[in-house]
Amino acid sequence: MIVFEHKGDFKGTEKYFKKLLKTDFLSILDYYGHAGVDALASATPVESGITASSWSYEVYDNEECCGITWSNSNVVNGVPVVIMLQYGHATRNGGFVEGQDFINPALQPIFDEILEAVWREVTRA
Repeated sequence: MIVFEHKGDFKGTEKYFKKLLKTDFLSILDYYGHAGVDALASATPVESGITASSWSYEVYDNEECCGITWSNSNVVNGVPVVIMLQYGHATRNGGFVEGQDFINPALQPIFDEILEAVWREVTRA
């Protein structure tokens, strides 16, 4: 036979979750969205500067989660230039230009900072 007994209530837990619901995570994400655009623009290989200056971000929030999407609007002949820079591309004469991973190293410090900032808010609540 198993017996379960408890005393008290969940007032502390309810207070914590109510305070957590009031935390403005979207403003945190907005700040780091802008920081990510700056990091990506600085890390983007520059020939004309168009791709580096074409970064943007969007903060989203739905019932399941919230997050940031970074985008680059420089498209040539239907192909996003940033994808060709990141992963490489074929040339007209049959050659191949090797890609350069610049996105992941640029965003990793931003991801680390987001993790720290959100963790601070969660543990402070």
